[in-house]
Amino acid sequence: MRFGGIPKGLLRAPDTHEPLVLRLSRLAREAIPDAELVLVGNAEAYRDLDLPSLADEAPGQGPLAGLVALLGECGRRERDAIALAGDLPFVTARLLSRLAQEAPDAAALAPRPDGIWQPLFARYASDACGNIAARALDGGARALHRVLDALGEGAAEFRLSDDEAPLLRDWDSPDDVNPRSE
Repeated sequence: MRFGGIPKGLLRAPDTHEPLVLRLSRLAREAIPDAELVLVGNAEAYRDLDLPSLADEAPGQGPLAGLVALLGECGRRERDAIALAGDLPFVTARLLSRLAQEAPDAAALAPRPDGIWQPLFARYASDACGNIAARALDGGARALHRVLDALGEGAAEFRLSDDEAPLLRDWDSPDDVNPRSE
């Protein structure tokens, strides 16, 4: 297991030393005052953080099952969903605010560096994306980019400046957390 079995969202942010998921929750509230961070999937490891959680639509079926559950809940509340990976230690409130506000008519908004969608830093219109995500999951898909691909022109690219692109760097290995000096 990566990180010695520690869930990545519990790793400490380099700037504040708070767990990454609490940092993301705080930044989301700063950027979008009525935002509520909801953990999606198996959140047992995070229970002591007192954050709301939502079970995957189909447990064990990958990230798309989590997005289906999130879009369903957001649809009931008549809200868009913003999906964030739990291992984003450098995201800023300003970048989250941009994600929430730009391209308001787009069915989805996500970065697309090198032509590859980044679906875990993305905004999804629950009404436009919910059925597409559910059909993809029912068809056996697990990957989130399937929703963005199916939207075609309805999915807008969230353009990042050269200064912003590194803010979406995630932690995939211990070397990402503790880089070695060259």
